[in-house]
Amino acid sequence: MRITSVVAIYILFWWACLFLVLPFRLRKSSEPEEMVPGQVESAPSRFSVGRTVLWTTIVSIAGFVLFYINYAEGWITADMFDLTMNAPR
Repeated sequence: MRITSVVAIYILFWWACLFLVLPFRLRKSSEPEEMVPGQVESAPSRFSVGRTVLWTTIVSIAGFVLFYINYAEGWITADMFDLTMNAPR
């Protein structure tokens, strides 16, 4: 696999993992003194961009490593999902 393909696939993994990681560790603001004017009650009181990026990177690296090992070793291939191969004609 070329390095450009590796980078492109990793970026896809990173963005997919971002949307998986975003909902974790969010707590809605339950105390009125933490709310700012115009803030809806269900909005998180604190959001850490750095922590979210760190966890997204960790999860995406783990997922990409599993993907790349599977690609190199051929554990699960597209042929395994071809349901028409064994269909009677």
